[in-house]
Order: sequence, then structure tokens, then C-alpha cells
Amino acid sequence: MLPLIIVIVYFVAMIGIGLSTRKQAKTAGSYFVAGRSGSTLFITGSLLATIIGASATIGMAGLGFTRGLTGAWWVLVGSVGLIVLGFFFARKVREYGFYTLPGLIEKQYGRGPALAGSILIVVAWMGVIAGQIIAAGKIMGILGIGSPNLWIFISTAVFIFYTVLGGQRAVLKTDLWQTIIIFLGIFSGLGFVLWKVGGFNGLANSLPASYFSFPTSEKFDGYQLIDTLLLVGLTYVVGPDMYSRIFSAKDGNVARKSVFWTAGLLVPLALGITLIGMTAAVLYPNIAAEQAFPTVIKNVMPPVLVGLVLAALLSAVMSSAVTCLLSASTILTVDIIHKFKPALTEEKQLTMSKWGIVALGIVALVVALLLKGIINSLMFAYTIFSAGLIPIVISGFYKEKLRVTAAGAIAAIIGGGATGLISKINNIKYLDLGALAISVVLLFAVSGIERYIRSRQAKGK
Repeated sequence: MLPLIIVIVYFVAMIGIGLSTRKQAKTAGSYFVAGRSGSTLFITGSLLATIIGASATIGMAGLGFTRGLTGAWWVLVGSVGLIVLGFFFARKVREYGFYTLPGLIEKQYGRGPALAGSILIVVAWMGVIAGQIIAAGKIMGILGIGSPNLWIFISTAVFIFYTVLGGQRAVLKTDLWQTIIIFLGIFSGLGFVLWKVGGFNGLANSLPASYFSFPTSEKFDGYQLIDTLLLVGLTYVVGPDMYSRIFSAKDGNVARKSVFWTAGLLVPLALGITLIGMTAAVLYPNIAAEQAFPTVIKNVMPPVLVGLVLAALLSAVMSSAVTCLLSASTILTVDIIHKFKPALTEEKQLTMSKWGIVALGIVALVVALLLKGIINSLMFAYTIFSAGLIPIVISGFYKEKLRVTAAGAIAAIIGGGATGLISKINNIKYLDLGALAISVVLLFAVSGIERYIRSRQAKGK
């Protein structure tokens, strides 16, 4: 009962913060990008809280359970992606001063590619939000009170309500504290489970040597590493949730420093969560992989710490879900609906964005009930997003040198995104990376054809 009380208090506190910031989120700039007031501390905390969501807790512990240290790559590729973002793009992205990633695409290529990219992001991000919803159900299911599906419905309602109330300002305000809770919960949990198995030596003596193989292993080969590095890691270089944080920073320097701090802090978190999954493989070898973290919490820790760690996990999941919901709804309102209805006032945009949060939350709930697995739902989303958008955005920063065009961008979005979708629906091996390659080829091939046609038309005149 004590863990449940702690979790309820946590949820009530989050709703309270949302209510307290409601009056401060009356304008579009305040609601969508927190008035662009984020300091290095708050942007770093928000990036960490966003990244350490369902995949980095429940999902990555499950990967540690099944394959060992190489499971840490799920988040370590994010560190690599953030380093690239920090060195090459973070300052540029912030200085553009947009609300969303499609706003950047429109500056690079025009309205057509921006609209196509907006639709792709909203579709793909339903899978990301669904992953957080599934995780919330798995976390709360360990209390033995009600079914995981019941908690999935309750958690979705809380996510939607909280996001509608405070917008980005509420998210930034709570994310720093949520990050602190996440660190405390994860590393206190790691200390308990390592003690239970006899420390690192006991863990090493209890698991096959393959569990400690790194950077690849018999269960995670070179192709899978490249696949994860490109399809998942690149979403940290170009991602609507990452960019929503950068757009909320005070300036380009704050954005850049925040990205580097986040990249460094992800490393111990990745290793800590993976080790928890590995200890679960020793203590509870017959459970489902994605139950590794929740099972360890329930059976190893004292009740007070069970409540703390559950709150930490829910903090991670809630932050990711809220960020993704807000990003998807902002894109739906600002970059899709507003383009067809340019006369919409700022007040009406805010109202529509809030209704969009409700609608998208319900859609994500349906996706969660259909997909069930956290990593599966996230890989589904990341493959579509990476193949469809990342080549065009990165190339767009060097548009004049690479001579890419709007027609090439649209072809890459449609061709790459559709191929990625087909690869996941039909589970076609190697087609996920193939989708990324197809996107690159289409971008440059169609751009070349468009330039050729224009030159011929110019000569004809």
C-alpha cells in the first residue's frame, strides 16, 4: 500500500504543477517553447527526462536481461547522436527561433516538404507515445492492484490532462526534478540488486561470458549495431522532441552546452539500467524481458524505495509521453491545420492544440493496445521517422553546397517513410536500413532531375 500512496502523491503533485503554470501559458510562445527562457540546467534536465523514458528504463533493462551489456547501446547511440547535434547543429537550430522541426524544414525547402514532414512526424510519434503508455501499464502492474490495461487507461488520462494544463512551461518546470528522481531511483535500485547477487563478481560468475561482450555480442552483431546507430541514434541529431527543447533554450550557447551535458550524463544511466536488467536475469530468469526492472523493484527493495523507484520510472515515462504529445500536437496545429487555415488567431491555435493533445493521446492509446511491446513500438516509429526525414534535414543545413531541392525532399520523405513503414509491418530484414538508403538516393536523384529540367527550360527561353 505504501508504494501506491507514494505514486498517487507523485501524480497529484504533477497535476498541481500543471495547474500552477496554467496562467503562465497563455501565449503561443509560452505554451509551445516556454517563452524561450530555458537555462542550461533546465534544458539539460528536460532533455534527460525526455530521453530516459520507457525505452531507456523498462525497454533497455529488458535488453540487458536478454543480451547483456550490449543492451546499453539503445541509449549510448543517443549520446553519439547528441555529440553530433552539439558540434554541428544545436546552435543553428536555436538561432532559427521556430516552434517546431517542420518550421525548420519549411525554411530549408518550402511549404510542400514541411507539410509532408509534419504528417510523417505526427504518424511516427504515435508509436513513441504508445511506448510510454505501455511502459506506464507495466510499471503500475507490479503493484498487483488492477490489470496493466487499467493502468494504461489511467496513465493516458493523466498524461493528456497534465499536457493540456501547462504546456512546455510546465514540462520544463518539472523535468529537472524528475531527472533527479530518476537518478536516485535507478542508482539506489542498482545498489540493492548488485548486493543481492554478490556484487559485480557475483554477477560475472552467474551469467554467461557473452553477457559481458562489448561492443557486439553473439546476440547483437555488427549489423544490429549499425542499424541502431543510424535508425535510433540519428533521431537524437534530428528529432522533434530534441528540437522542442533547443527551441526553448535562452540562446544558441545554452542549447549547445545543454546537449553536451546530456550526452555525458546518459552514459552512466545507460550502464546502470542495463546492469539492473542483467541482475534480473540472475535472480528471475523465467520472467518476460520487459518485466525485468519492475520485478526487481517489487521483490528486492523495501517498500519506501519501491515507491521512490516507481515514481522515478513514472517520472521518466511521463516526461517522454508529455513531451512527445506536446510536440505532435504543436506540429498538428501550427504546421498542418494553420497552413490550411492561416486566419486562425493565436488563441484559437492554442485551443486547437489542446484538443489535438486529447485526440492524439487517444490514438496513441489505441496503438499501445495493439502493439504491446515497448521496443517494438519505438523501433516502428524511429524507422519511419529516420528514413523519411533525417536525410533531408541534415542535407538542408548544407542545401546550397549539396544542391538539394524541394522535389527531392518530398520524394525522400514519401519514399523513405513508406519503405520504412513496409519494413516494419512485414518485418523484412535489412529493409529498415534500406529505407534510409532509398531516402538518400531519392533526395539526390530527384534533386538532380529537377535541376536538369529547370536548366533545360531556362535554355528554351
